Amino acid sequence: MIDALMELEDELIEGGVQGRRTPPENLHLTLAFIGEYGNPDEVLDVMETVPFEPLTIRFGGFWHLKDMYLLRLEESAGLLAYVKRLRHSLADAGIPFDRRSFKPHITLFRNVTLREDGFTIPETIPAQDIWVRSVALMRSTQGKRGMIYTELGSIQAPDMTEDT
Repeated sequence: MIDALMELEDELIEGGVQGRRTPPENLHLTLAFIGEYGNPDEVLDVMETVPFEPLTIRFGGFWHLKDMYLLRLEESAGLLAYVKRLRHSLADAGIPFDRRSFKPHITLFRNVTLREDGFTIPETIPAQDIWVRSVALMRSTQGKRGMIYTELGSIQAPDMTEDT
């Protein structure tokens, strides 16, 4: 998935997008933005109570929002159901999060400007299903060269084998 996202970033640059590209290690899908909450163990405890099954996502198109260029994801019933359960559990535990409606996307560029001579959107977006087998709690901190993301813990989906 990261390789496909990097190729899309390359195509957008060739097509006229100028801005700060999201480095491969920072490409992610935010399910709930928690912000400056002081106890990540409590968040992980809540995450462990929310059943997570493997699901698929698929790239859906591009979205220019303010000074960002985003990759939208196609609607996924499994993803939407998981996010709803997760956010409900966070709220029940009193853990604050940004309650704006969930619009699945991956930020490809920040501080975007378009070249004066025009802009071309890539003709094709990889259409393969991408299996999601885990969710992670990430801490973001501002570094000298942009955001630095650190995994604090993750929840793995159960193995889907013929025996289960």
